[in-house]
Amino acid sequence: MSDDPPERPPSAGLLDALRVRRNAAVGGVVGVTLAVLGYLVRVFELAGPAAGTQSYPVVGPEGWFLILGVVLASATALLVTAALTVATAYRLTRRL
Repeated sequence: MSDDPPERPPSAGLLDALRVRRNAAVGGVVGVTLAVLGYLVRVFELAGPAAGTQSYPVVGPEGWFLILGVVLASATALLVTAALTVATAYRLTRRL
């Protein structure tokens, strides 16, 4: 008996078939674009000034909106990547 772990099939073929790399790139572009647009609208008040007065400790309003933009970009990128990958998997299963 060998102490070597059993060999696993390479997962690169699955990642290639599902086009995960392309989906992640598209998701990243969509996420960053949405975050930049949201940041520009809020910081430059393109949709009008924010209602009410608020205080933004430590980094000011631009800093907080930048942090929120990073969160929005990463969440949107993840969502778009997952949706595109599921759609690709569905199309592949329909062909079989």
